[in-house]
Amino acid sequence: MKLNDPFVITISREVGSGGRTVGRKLAQKLGVHYSDKQLIEELERKLAIDSVKIEELRGKKKNWLSDFLEMVAPVPKANTLVGSSEYTQEFTPQVSVKTVFDAEKEILNAIADEGSCVIAGRSGFFVLKDRPNKVDIFITASRESRIKRIQQKQKMSQKLAGEIVDSVDKTRENYVMRYTGQSRYDLRNYNLVINMEGKTEDEAVDIILSYIS
Repeated sequence: MKLNDPFVITISREVGSGGRTVGRKLAQKLGVHYSDKQLIEELERKLAIDSVKIEELRGKKKNWLSDFLEMVAPVPKANTLVGSSEYTQEFTPQVSVKTVFDAEKEILNAIADEGSCVIAGRSGFFVLKDRPNKVDIFITASRESRIKRIQQKQKMSQKLAGEIVDSVDKTRENYVMRYTGQSRYDLRNYNLVINMEGKTEDEAVDIILSYIS
């Protein structure tokens, strides 16, 4: 990897692994843009829906018929007119799962076009696969340690933290499989895989810096 030329580093991570923090600290060390919350904000603006709804859509199971109908079938909305019992029908298409993926793809490429960056999640390893000077990284950890991390950070029960880990794992895998045809757990998709067991985020950053330098 040539650090003197524009580069892209994608960070795919399991929830609770610390991958988001690793990405942020890596970007700070390299002095480049880090994309995480910015991408969510851009999606909310572009799709005119909030992040909760976006994640709900990303978690939907594959159903080509319902997706097709979402894209082409109008959804009536009754608007009551002032001083009248009559109403008009306003037809607007719903946001489909494909719409979310296409928007993510457009935003990710726009971010990468701006210059060197570290991009967290959003199937970056696949969406940006044709980018030159790119490194794809996967951050993983055991289910137990991820549950413990979420428990501590969010101040919640072990049971709830476990449910979050299982739900997010399933949602992300379904989404990635749906639009890339690949499993996010297929390690052939990455140049570097880091198991966070017994490691701090700073140690993980040092491993990445050693790898790309």
